[in-house]
Amino acid sequence: MTSLEDQTLEREAEEFAVNFSAVVENVEQVIRGKTEVIRLALCCMLAEGHLLIEDVPGVGKTSLGKALAESIDGTWNRIQFTPDLLPTDVTGVQIYNRQSNTFEFRPGGIFANIILGDEINRASPKTQSALLEVMAEYQVTVDSHTYPVPSPFLVIATQNPIEHEGTYNLPEAQIDRFLMRISVGYPDRASEMEIVDRSSSRHKTIALQPVVTTEQIDEMSRVCERMYVSPAVKQYIVSIVRATRELPQLRLGVSPRGSVALARSAQAVAAADGRPYVTADDVKELIPFVLSHRMILAPEAELAGTTTVDLLDRVVTSVPVPKRRDEG
Repeated sequence: MTSLEDQTLEREAEEFAVNFSAVVENVEQVIRGKTEVIRLALCCMLAEGHLLIEDVPGVGKTSLGKALAESIDGTWNRIQFTPDLLPTDVTGVQIYNRQSNTFEFRPGGIFANIILGDEINRASPKTQSALLEVMAEYQVTVDSHTYPVPSPFLVIATQNPIEHEGTYNLPEAQIDRFLMRISVGYPDRASEMEIVDRSSSRHKTIALQPVVTTEQIDEMSRVCERMYVSPAVKQYIVSIVRATRELPQLRLGVSPRGSVALARSAQAVAAADGRPYVTADDVKELIPFVLSHRMILAPEAELAGTTTVDLLDRVVTSVPVPKRRDEG
């Protein structure tokens, strides 16, 4: 790159970091003590991916989605995934209009900037599969007609890792559509005290004002794509992913989509730090969130209590890290 291109990229990264911090701080007014969770969710959106949250009820998953939507001046819908939910409830349906003698499209719940799919594993596999097209191609097809969803577009799906009765496991093709899988976790003592204080006051909810627009979010996503990933860092990403395929404890390692997801997420993290290039540290930070749900344990490994995060720790230890001079 020329020096002028370098300067342009540095300026774009700095502007990105300012807007990114503004959104994070705004959401933190509602979600207390969870800066990393907010950063990961925002990085997921800016990397044009989707987020799977596995956690117990009552830790702020719904509030996170709503606060993000309000902060970017976007729309949001909550879809309660239940056993009787139909695919058309998600995507939409053609309704016959007697007056015009034509069929009209009535959009489903998926048509918003941020979608919270609450307890996604409670819906039938047929309904779950209604999300496959829209999560990959940002459009839905109903009766051979294609309808684009708004941009930016983020699906935040939740599931309870403890409760399994009456649930349907997400198929591998569905899980692979999620850029990251995270858990919110319980707040620290000070944050929980604030939550209790707020719940006992007259104004229990905070109405957030937008700090950026959806158009700015779209531009930030384009900036993400321009963050420089050196050949050495790309090699590091591919080596990590390929190493998972050689683990005897796994029935299935990470697919090439995981390599792309890791690189794209790292670009968002680099830009969030105001850096126009990706480092190996960016990649290492994201490995548990981007890769762990793309690995399927062998039955004997499950019985032994092994987790995919444990295996990823071993992989990261075994793969050489690029030298600093090769990263930038």
